[in-house]
Amino acid sequence: MNAPAPTSLHWPSLTAGLVVMLASTAYPLAFARADGRTDHGLALLLFWAMSAGFVRGVGFIPRRWTWRLLFSGWACLAALALAALIVAFRVN
Repeated sequence: MNAPAPTSLHWPSLTAGLVVMLASTAYPLAFARADGRTDHGLALLLFWAMSAGFVRGVGFIPRRWTWRLLFSGWACLAALALAALIVAFRVN
């Protein structure tokens, strides 16, 4: 069995994961709606972006295509874009 090629840090994804982690820790009210309830869709997308950012950011690339798709840099970007859309079109 061949050894996998060495990978390096993917700084954009790692930075996105770190920013989401620090922001959600420092300001958890970002996940709250105007009525005080939790916005689970926003939380799901941001935590997916954080997870994908960390997995891809440290240089890990899964072998199975499903996991590779879910934890890629593009998945991190897509989750962040969808979260931004939810925030932009949030009705108070």
